[in-house]
Amino acid sequence: MLDLIKSRYSVKNYSDKQVPNEILEQIIEAGVYAPSGRNRQAVRFMVVQDKTTIEFLSKINAEVGGFPEGTDPFYNAPTVVVVFADRDVSTHVEDGSLALGNMLNVAFDLGVGSCWIHRAKQMFETSEGREIAREYGIPDSYIGIGNCTLGYGVDGEIRSPKERTQGRVHYKK
Repeated sequence: MLDLIKSRYSVKNYSDKQVPNEILEQIIEAGVYAPSGRNRQAVRFMVVQDKTTIEFLSKINAEVGGFPEGTDPFYNAPTVVVVFADRDVSTHVEDGSLALGNMLNVAFDLGVGSCWIHRAKQMFETSEGREIAREYGIPDSYIGIGNCTLGYGVDGEIRSPKERTQGRVHYKK
């Protein structure tokens, strides 16, 4: 497990190849089984594979991020899983973050590229974003925690993760 965690990296240039459903279900299951504060399980997953919807969500993400028109923050990913959590649960950010982390690691283990894309909260605070969330059955009390892009890298190349900064662990024994 530690070797997997140490070798995972973010994919930022996806091919059009779609993630097979049986693999996608395992990735989602990893998110569903993430720990949650007091086992409230107040995290929901919006799985988007419709290209038009992904392009629209990417456009909203670019707008709220202040990126130039035409920027694709989702890197042409064929699947985007938006993680939401109930804002009324005190651990909503932590719970959603654990779900995202689980999905990123399991995706890598299954040979699927992934990347955590920020600004989900801001995306789904817009009227357009909230409307899409409602279409997927996400209650209004749930806020966006993060977007998980999924797919296969364009070049198929396996990269090495970036070196880690030293001196970040502090002990007092």
